[in-house]
Amino acid sequence: MSSAKQKILIVDDEPDIRELIEYNLKKEGYLVYTASNGQEGINEAKRVHPDLIILDVMMPKMDGIEACRIMRSMNDFKSTFMVFLTARSEEYSEIAGFNVGADDYIAKPIKSRALVSRINAILRRNNQTEDVVENKIEIGDLVIDRETYLVYQRGERISLAKKEFELLYLLASKPGKVYTREVILKNIWEDSVVVTNRTIDVHIRKVREKLGDNYISTVKGVGYKFDI
Repeated sequence: MSSAKQKILIVDDEPDIRELIEYNLKKEGYLVYTASNGQEGINEAKRVHPDLIILDVMMPKMDGIEACRIMRSMNDFKSTFMVFLTARSEEYSEIAGFNVGADDYIAKPIKSRALVSRINAILRRNNQTEDVVENKIEIGDLVIDRETYLVYQRGERISLAKKEFELLYLLASKPGKVYTREVILKNIWEDSVVVTNRTIDVHIRKVREKLGDNYISTVKGVGYKFDI
């Protein structure tokens, strides 16, 4: 059972899928809400403020990619976990999901036990006690605040998706240290999702687009580091 009554919103146009996921998550003690398309999902998210949102990619009226993009632009959902659920296995679909701020990606057909385990693991991240000396990093012209998930560059607030922020915070916590891809995967995505090297590259690229290219360096064949 979940340790608290956390809220999960399921957004999928297939009633059977919604009912299957809802049944299994309610058994775990979660409060579960549903919507049948992206626009309904946004409206329901505004109403219930869920801790995690499960979004199908392909839906009528508004697809999951667009719904996620819109919600990530709202302050209320900057740190909400977003998980895509889809029968599409094409790489471009996965990349599109991570580009708009997805935290995870689950493929149909759904295996109930595996899905519940994945959702539990994702939500546990909010409850884990982290061995961190300080929650705010001030380095050069950047301020990276772990408590508020906010980044300031020369006093200007920069909006980062949750995984982008966590990646930046990890690298900036030890400037000059080279983090291998394996270490990045373990710290940011843990063992709860199968992530390719391209996924890391996409997130690095998004951070560079928002902050500039002079903070994070690529160490070819190894990983990444935050420049001192």
